Amino acid sequence: MKKILLLLIISSLLFSCNDYLDVNKDPNNPNNVDINQLLPSVQVFIGSVVGNDLFNMSGFFVQYTDQNPEANQYNVLAEYNFRTDVFDRSYANIYSGALMDIKKIQEKASLNNDWNNYYAATLLKAYILQVFVDVMDQAPYSEALNGVNNTMPKWDKGEDIYKGILSEIDEAEKKLSSGLNDISSDFLLDGNINKWIQFGNALKLKIYMRSSNVWDNSIAVKKLIDENNFFDGDIKLDIYKDEKSRRNPWYETNISVLSASNHVASYPIISYLKKTNDPRISSIFNKAKKSSTFEGEIPGSKSQLQKKLEDFSTIKAWATKPVYFYTQSELQFFISEAYLRYYNDDIRAKKAYEAAIQANFATRNVSNPSVIYGSGQSAEWNSSSTQSQKIELIGMQKWVAACMINNTEAWAEMRRLDIPKLSVYSANDINKNPLIYESGDIISPMVNSLGEGKLVKRLYYPQKSINLNKNTPKNDPPATITQNIWWDIN
Repeated sequence: MKKILLLLIISSLLFSCNDYLDVNKDPNNPNNVDINQLLPSVQVFIGSVVGNDLFNMSGFFVQYTDQNPEANQYNVLAEYNFRTDVFDRSYANIYSGALMDIKKIQEKASLNNDWNNYYAATLLKAYILQVFVDVMDQAPYSEALNGVNNTMPKWDKGEDIYKGILSEIDEAEKKLSSGLNDISSDFLLDGNINKWIQFGNALKLKIYMRSSNVWDNSIAVKKLIDENNFFDGDIKLDIYKDEKSRRNPWYETNISVLSASNHVASYPIISYLKKTNDPRISSIFNKAKKSSTFEGEIPGSKSQLQKKLEDFSTIKAWATKPVYFYTQSELQFFISEAYLRYYNDDIRAKKAYEAAIQANFATRNVSNPSVIYGSGQSAEWNSSSTQSQKIELIGMQKWVAACMINNTEAWAEMRRLDIPKLSVYSANDINKNPLIYESGDIISPMVNSLGEGKLVKRLYYPQKSINLNKNTPKNDPPATITQNIWWDIN
């Protein structure tokens, strides 16, 4: 039955991805769908966003990937010259797909006092709205999903949405006091409501840490950490099969459909992994065919340098790879940073930092993580260093850990922490003299439509929303995508 349900959901999703819809319409999901089909549908919709379009774009922005010099599919991403409709498909999947189904779950669950499904749906709503805000800054929220009663909802400020979703999580959790029953249909956490509560605590921690440069969240963060009721392992959508229309969404799009190798490894991540002798490199990338070594392409250099695909490492990808919603590594890095900032506790910060690296090695099925953080190793914790130096160490290892696991979160954390930092040298200078380059620094693309030294800080407001909703903020290309998200004040 579960396999049949999965096929129906993915088939419906693939159909709906071709239609950019009004956020108040959802023709693919009739109102009488059983609640047990809706929650898995929401999870697959979210997986199609964080595991495909956003995953792909973010990989360029955090410089894990660049455009294969012998192909052209993603030239515009590599050179920051993409169109204003770049987010339209994800926008449709979020609003006409995931959020519309979430609303139905909440309505049905409220009628039946089914607060477990209600809570799970609320967490998924908070999760995807946070993702949306983190790439867009604003979103339809307080007036969204009201159908014909309001076909042009306003776009709320990101900080108001953060406050709203935190409140929604707390209110949904209070309703659970009437009884904790498992959820019958759930691809993400096997229906275990206690795991959903742990996910909720970790999600709140992420929201508090993401906004911590703007808000004083110390009390809320410490309360969550002191309670220590977080999930084990990784939270992932592990449902994919090596069959048509059932593969990992990034793989399906870029390997199965496009049938071409459009991605090569980017210079910054390869240089850092090589410098630190990190064994994870071979779990993420293939060696370049020409040199039989790991090699990365200088960002945005495809049209300027006479290179071939054989000159660079390619991405290791497989059809059944899960889509990761929240990893144990990501959680432990947040905890490590919190121990530094809010407890001034070096011992526990170090323990969480090392646990984060251990967890990432486990996720990648790579052994012996102490080769990274052990005594005398490249990423060893130095208790005598300053707090900012320790946070830089956390940030760099977080960047590595998220590589091709959760690229969107990596992009958010890079903007929040300014780690990795932007190189003071141009791509041309680095190409001429690689010795001046500090491994791991982000490089302004050699061809950069935004101008030298400028990076993508957010995405354009969806063009489809602009066409349908007069309250959608207007784009000012290309200035819009150089503007900071509300929590990015560095």
